[in-house]
Amino acid sequence: MIDRTLISEERIAARLDELAREIDTAYAGREILAVGVLKGSVFFLTDLLKRLSTPVAVDFLQVRSYAGTSSTGNFELVRDLSSDIAGRDVLIFEDVVDTGLTLRKLLGLLGTRQPRSLKIAALLKKDLPENADLPVDFLGFTIGPEFVVGYGLDLDEKYRNLPFVAIWDPTR
Repeated sequence: MIDRTLISEERIAARLDELAREIDTAYAGREILAVGVLKGSVFFLTDLLKRLSTPVAVDFLQVRSYAGTSSTGNFELVRDLSSDIAGRDVLIFEDVVDTGLTLRKLLGLLGTRQPRSLKIAALLKKDLPENADLPVDFLGFTIGPEFVVGYGLDLDEKYRNLPFVAIWDPTR
């Protein structure tokens, strides 16, 4: 059950404005290939891209590593990119960086495809020892270890449509 709102719709919108300015500055004069990690990144990706003045192309890939509220530790590439990323500035859009295991494997995979640059934009990063050394280039918010839903984040495909991020508490 939803315990409480962690990050309001207004706070998300304000942070996306700031992130857009940061990304526009970092990529001035270059085109970005925005790679959305399906399905959770869709809200974050589309809302942030609408704020950019930098030219952008979009592609998606899908990985599977969760079952319910916990990571399985497995990495399965369900849908690969349709674009060649060699020589391009690639910005991966992720909803939440949890343990970092999935993102590390994804960076390794895409890194072999010789992009010009490979960076990460994430709405959320959990403050965990497992991901402390994993740099997120454009970060919305750092949160605690709680399981969260809303704004693209789900629990068994539910709650993605909430316009805010909320803490899920199974004991409530």
